[in-house]
Amino acid sequence: MSSCELKESLEVVLNFAQDEKKTILIVDDEENNLQLLKRTFRGKYNLLIAHNGVEGLEVVKQYGDKIALIVSDQKMPVMEGTEFLKKVRETNPQIIKILLTGHVDTDILVSAINDCDLFQYILKPFEPEELKIAVDNGISKYSMASNNKVFYNELRELFYKTIRAISNALDTKDSYTNGHSLRVTLYSMILAKELNLDDAYMEDIEIAGLLHDIGKIAMPKSILCKNGKLTDEEFLVMKSHPVRGEKIVINIKKLQIISEWVKAHHEKWDGTGYPDGLKGTPNEIKLKYVSDNKFANLRGSELQEAMRKEIRNK
Repeated sequence: MSSCELKESLEVVLNFAQDEKKTILIVDDEENNLQLLKRTFRGKYNLLIAHNGVEGLEVVKQYGDKIALIVSDQKMPVMEGTEFLKKVRETNPQIIKILLTGHVDTDILVSAINDCDLFQYILKPFEPEELKIAVDNGISKYSMASNNKVFYNELRELFYKTIRAISNALDTKDSYTNGHSLRVTLYSMILAKELNLDDAYMEDIEIAGLLHDIGKIAMPKSILCKNGKLTDEEFLVMKSHPVRGEKIVINIKKLQIISEWVKAHHEKWDGTGYPDGLKGTPNEIKLKYVSDNKFANLRGSELQEAMRKEIRNK
C-alpha cells in the first residue's frame, strides 16, 4: 500500500466518527480498475483500498468493525478473491461481499456461494450503474442485519438474493433465455400450490426453478446464442447442461436436495427425455419439465388454458 493510499485510509478512519456514511473496501490489483471503482463510489461511501487479498486482510484486521461491504476482484496475485473472502467470512461474517470476475468458472461460483457467503457475483465488463445498485442493495442488507433480532433472516435472504442474481446472470447471456428462469419458477410454484405441496417443498421448488438451467452458464456462446438449428454435435453439447447443472448444485450444501431435479428437468414421462431416459418421474421433476417445455413460451389466454389443463390432469 502506497503512502498516499495509507494517508487516504487514515483519513477515512478519522471520518468514521464524523458522519454516518458506510465504509466499503475495494480490493483489485489493477490500478485502472481501482480508479474506476473509486470514481464510482467516492462521495457516497468511505473508501478503503487494497491491491490484493493479503493487503485486504490487513485492512480488515484493522478496520473490520467499520467495514460494511467488500468489492473484490477474483484474479489477483498472492491471493485470489474467493480465498480472501473466505478468510473474511471466518473473522468478520457480518461484512457483505461482492465478487468481480472476467470469466465464468463454475468452480469459482460454487466456492463463492459455499465458502464466502457471497452477496453477489458480477461478470466483467460491467456497467458502473449495475455495480452501484448491487453495492447499495448490499449496504441496505448490512444495515438491516446489524439488528441482531433479524440477523438470521437477513442471512437467509442474502442466500436467496444470491440465487436470484445467479439466475439473472444466466438469463442475460442470451436474449432468448431472458426472463425464462423466472417464468419457469412462477409456473412451477403455481402448479406446486395446486398439488398442495408443503412450504419447505415450495421453497426448494422455487430455487430449482431459478437454477434449473445453471448448467448453461459454462455453455459456449456460439452454441447458446446460435441463430438457426443446432448441428447434431452442438445439440449433444447443449444436452449436457442438466448434468453440468447437477454437478454445480450438488456441491453446495444448501442446494443438494434439488440437484436431482436440476439434472432431470428435461426427462419425460415416456422415457424419451434426457439425460437418463427416466420414466414415471416424481412430481417435482414433472413440475420443472412441464413449466420449462410446455409453459415457458406461452402468454395470456394460451398460458391460462394450458395450466388449467395440466392441473386437471395432476
